[in-house]
Amino acid sequence: MKKLFLLVISFFLIFKIAYAQDLLGIPQIVNYNNEQYNGGVQNWDVQQDKNGILYFGNNEGLLTFNGRYWNIYRLPNFTSVRSLGIDSKNRIYVGAQDEFGYFFPDGQGILKYTSLVHLVPEKLRKIADIWDISIINDEVFFRSVNIVLHYKDDVIKAYKPNESWSFLGKANNKIFAQSRYEGLLVYDKEIWKPFCTDEVLKQISISSISSYNGDTLIVSTLKKGFFLIYNNQLIPMKTKLDNVFFNDRIFFASQINKNLYAVGTTSGGVYLMNKNGEALQKYNYKEGLQNNNVRGILLDKNKNMWLALDDGIAYVAINSAVKSISPDRNKQVTSYAFRKVNQNIYIGTSNGLYTSKINQNAQDLSLSAANFEEVKNTKGQVWGLNEINNQLLMAHEDGVSVINGNIASQVYALPGTWMFQPLENVFPAKDVLAGTYLGLQKINYVNGNFTNGGKIDGISETLRFIVVDNEDNIWASHPYHGVYKFELSPDKKRVVKNTLFGQNSGLPFKLYNYVFRIKNRVVIATTDGIYEYDQKQKRFIRFNMFGNALNSVPIQYLKEDNEGNVWFVSNKKVGIIDFHKPSGANAFSIFYLPELDGKVVGGFESIYPLDNENVFIGANKGAYHVNYDKYVENITKPSVLIGLAKLLGKKDSLVFGGYFIKNGSLISKQDVSMLPEYSNELNSIHFEFSSTLFEHEKNTKFSYQLVGFDDEWSAWNIKSEKDYTNLPAGKYIFNVKARTDAGNQSEVASYSFVVLPAWYSTIWMKIAYFIIFALLLRLLIRWQKKKHNKEQERMSYMHQLELDRTEKEIVRLQNEKLEADVTYKNKELSTMTMHLVQRGKVLAKIKEVISSVIKNQDDVITENSPSFRHLIRLIKDVEKKDQELDHLSVHFNNVNTEFFNKLKDQYPDLSQNDLKFCAYLCMNLSSKEMAQLMNVTIKAVEVGRYRLRKKLQLKPDINLYEFLIEISRSKKAVN
Repeated sequence: MKKLFLLVISFFLIFKIAYAQDLLGIPQIVNYNNEQYNGGVQNWDVQQDKNGILYFGNNEGLLTFNGRYWNIYRLPNFTSVRSLGIDSKNRIYVGAQDEFGYFFPDGQGILKYTSLVHLVPEKLRKIADIWDISIINDEVFFRSVNIVLHYKDDVIKAYKPNESWSFLGKANNKIFAQSRYEGLLVYDKEIWKPFCTDEVLKQISISSISSYNGDTLIVSTLKKGFFLIYNNQLIPMKTKLDNVFFNDRIFFASQINKNLYAVGTTSGGVYLMNKNGEALQKYNYKEGLQNNNVRGILLDKNKNMWLALDDGIAYVAINSAVKSISPDRNKQVTSYAFRKVNQNIYIGTSNGLYTSKINQNAQDLSLSAANFEEVKNTKGQVWGLNEINNQLLMAHEDGVSVINGNIASQVYALPGTWMFQPLENVFPAKDVLAGTYLGLQKINYVNGNFTNGGKIDGISETLRFIVVDNEDNIWASHPYHGVYKFELSPDKKRVVKNTLFGQNSGLPFKLYNYVFRIKNRVVIATTDGIYEYDQKQKRFIRFNMFGNALNSVPIQYLKEDNEGNVWFVSNKKVGIIDFHKPSGANAFSIFYLPELDGKVVGGFESIYPLDNENVFIGANKGAYHVNYDKYVENITKPSVLIGLAKLLGKKDSLVFGGYFIKNGSLISKQDVSMLPEYSNELNSIHFEFSSTLFEHEKNTKFSYQLVGFDDEWSAWNIKSEKDYTNLPAGKYIFNVKARTDAGNQSEVASYSFVVLPAWYSTIWMKIAYFIIFALLLRLLIRWQKKKHNKEQERMSYMHQLELDRTEKEIVRLQNEKLEADVTYKNKELSTMTMHLVQRGKVLAKIKEVISSVIKNQDDVITENSPSFRHLIRLIKDVEKKDQELDHLSVHFNNVNTEFFNKLKDQYPDLSQNDLKFCAYLCMNLSSKEMAQLMNVTIKAVEVGRYRLRKKLQLKPDINLYEFLIEISRSKKAVN
């Protein structure tokens, strides 16, 4: 019975301790299961390299995570990776079953595995699982149960234990190992020397070793909690969590900073413990871990924690300035109001008011232990909390209550109260104004108690935003109606003047206007920035204290803190205007909290800035605590990595694995002296990129540009991959950058490459094209020259022909002219001849007549008479001229000699008279004219024509004249 009682008490104490350590604020916890990372369920170890990439020892190999993408690298024997270590050269050493070695990127930045088993003597290669890896000065120690291997300068040295090796670790720049039944040993110049041989260490298993203070070491054991080793002596270390550690077992512990240790247990999750053994934080299934069995712990570069779990992987943002609060861990509630009163924190939710005592000495209240409980008589919507006259008033959907500790005492019961506003700035305030569903309600403060002062007549609008200005005017707003200005009667029981302002009064829009008091001035948050009322102009103008910083920015909520900074909400994005950090021309800086994007309660925003380390923000799911000082301190530029580059085609080809290598060493940027070249057939490329600012994984955005293809950077978006297809030949630079908000942007990461031209566009082909072109050009020139010469010859020939033709034409014209002249002269000659013949005939006839007269008239005229003789002489002269006919005949024969000769040659039977007849025919003389010239009858001419045709052997259808003309022309052509 006694044992049972002790067991129950022990269980109760363990439960009490675990439960008492629930913290007010829980940091962001992200769980990754094996379906997400596509690996084995169990994870044994976790490490981070220079680039921020995470490595996990997984059941199926080495698992990597770069902030967006998971990759698994399997070992040759496909065994589980139990341990990890990374040296200064960024070699990732892995320990597995009968296998150990390291991963390191090749020339393309792709991780490749190098086994070191071959360096071990063959008889020692049955090494079982490598459970621990420790590295010092790039010397690597591997531990399995039956051997410790020391790797240095490509040489392996093996150390066998007397019984077995149960632990290997590093502390104070020394390597320690625990040998069964020998205690703790230290490595010194290739010798394992005893360090602490306490009998306890010979019986228990050490799970970790770390520095504690100076030469003092702290060791964790699997079942016996913590010990200190000082001057080689073992000293038990009592902690407030010993019962938990004894029960849940310490699988691994890691020093986070000089005063903080993370302790991973096999069934209780992870605890953060200080040097005094006090539990500061704990994270297990209840807080959000998917599994309580923690096998590996890593504090990353941003001082947040990664856990290798027996089932999955967890990320715990312990260094985050933003933490979530769950007033009721049994159900989801929405938070609307906050207030700290004395040692209690109150949170008004959609399901009542919750409170918890907190540690007053904790500057950051999120680290204070909290145990929320529901305040009695508060079920339902709690809309507002105000501390007035040192009493806490609660605005509830059922009215107003005064909160005293854990009990709510109702002031009045009316449907819906939104908020409170004292009517005078004095202490104690005698009159308090309450905005309700049905207008304004007055609350009186009499003798230290709040009482219902009754409804204020004259207004029945639901009023959730109320401010009293310096002239005791009441400003209120309704999101759908506009802004009101009220003047109350002296007894504060009715509204004597009510003015409604809208767009006509200078507001940008009638809807969505909210009234607040900022910098001791009444301001209106609108869809287009912030406005205030100008008494001189009698209208609203822009609030110029913030300059143009918030112009065109829709604002739904404003809250001034005790430091004079202004918190605001814009479309569910939380920001702060910090007047203690000037920026450029502005006397302030604006910071956004992207972790809270979309998480605040739209339309019911609530921010309670207690101080710079404790800002409470209402959310759809619970609430959030912000340590603003820490948040500003933690603002760091996100880093961006290009995870891979893959060529797309019939078969995708990985050409870059995410690591930049030069001369076998890891570098931060690509070596551009030798750019990778890709064939034109594979001119489509896929890029993946990420950021290792894990805390902002969900709100990190990227912008990218392919220099040589894109003219401008892309718009910011959450997409972390990009494809480019059918890139033309040329040099390209892929640039990518990341940001968490408009003012926090990473450096640019770049990857340069060259797309080679197609075979028909290479330099050699261009040279060939040039040569072919030159040859074709030469052939073309030669052809053109030959063609030109031929054309010249043709033109010369044609010119000569033209000259000949011209000459012949000239000759022809000359001949025609001569022929015409001859014809004309022959015609003239024939005419003259005919004239002479006629004249001769007449003269002969005259002569006969005269002779006849003389004979008959002898007596009148004698021959010897002078007159007669003169007449006779004249007649003789005429007769002499008749003799010229013969001379004309001779002349005719001379002109037509050629013609006659040709006729004689062709027709030798022709007589002289026939030739003359032919000549007359060529002259185209009529038969009558020919008869006169030849002194024959016309009949004789016709007979002569007939005889001539027979001698010329002409057919009846051939014209005699045309025939003779052809002979005459052919004769001239020959000439």
